[in-house]
Amino acid sequence: MIKLPDINDPLCNEIFNKTKSEIEGLSSKLKIDNLSKKFFKEIVIPLAIYFNSLTNNEDPYLIGFTGGQGSGKTTLSDFVQLILQVGFEKKTTGFSIDDLYKTPEERDILAETIHPLCKVRGVPGTHNIKLGLDVLNSLYKANSFTETAIPSFSKTQDKHLPEETWIKFKGKPDFIFFDAWFGGAKPISFNNWRPPINKLEKKEDPDGIWSKWSNKELAGDYQNLFNKIDLLLMIKVPDMNDIFESRWLQEQTLEKTLSGNMSDSKIMNKDEVWNFVMHYERLTRYVLEEIPKFADIVLNRDKNFEFSFVKKP
Repeated sequence: MIKLPDINDPLCNEIFNKTKSEIEGLSSKLKIDNLSKKFFKEIVIPLAIYFNSLTNNEDPYLIGFTGGQGSGKTTLSDFVQLILQVGFEKKTTGFSIDDLYKTPEERDILAETIHPLCKVRGVPGTHNIKLGLDVLNSLYKANSFTETAIPSFSKTQDKHLPEETWIKFKGKPDFIFFDAWFGGAKPISFNNWRPPINKLEKKEDPDGIWSKWSNKELAGDYQNLFNKIDLLLMIKVPDMNDIFESRWLQEQTLEKTLSGNMSDSKIMNKDEVWNFVMHYERLTRYVLEEIPKFADIVLNRDKNFEFSFVKKP
């Protein structure tokens, strides 16, 4: 059973004071101004202390963060990594499943050969999982001189950033953080397959060709990637409506972070976000209902973005 440190442990306060200026710097960089000290003292730092206590392996420790879109996975991962780096001098790196998207051209081919909805990125089948496995293998096999390019995808431009701009991680990390909105998910049984569950599926995929294709894709190389995860943390939000509100907030935050001349960038409006989220509703409902049963650590996140640990038996 996982035992996180007590929030009154003097080490929690010591690490907070040691990393306070770096926390403020990262918050400013991410354009986040509503995170409380409580979030860091009761959530981020206890997680970092626990991860730091894990037995040293020859291979890096792969930690997966999962939960619905906009639940806060990437933000939490960024801050936990910061605490490990500054507070404990650990080497960490990470990437998101979003950084593994297939190109628009590849998705166009899927749209022509499988179903038009395959053009929309995000569901299983629209990622280059081999790229993710290659990155992990490079990090696992790295020596002190190895440089591993960490992929980076621009959602607003719908393309990978130029490879020469990708972060080059040197050496072998102590921890790799991987976040995915359906990380750890298993394919849904066709024995329990439900008919179209929302307006988008009823209108554009009434026969389930696209949704069943995506579910079949999830059963493939995604499982090879997910099976490498040593510890799975889930952020559980209340319901689908909260997923929408979170994804809408994420889009607004994304707009704030844009810099320079980004005239080719596309920020969605609220109606577009709602339509976008419906593409993922079927699998998201599975994530919310099933993954808490087997995730190693579960965090509840309420509508006010307050986090709390769920006690597991």
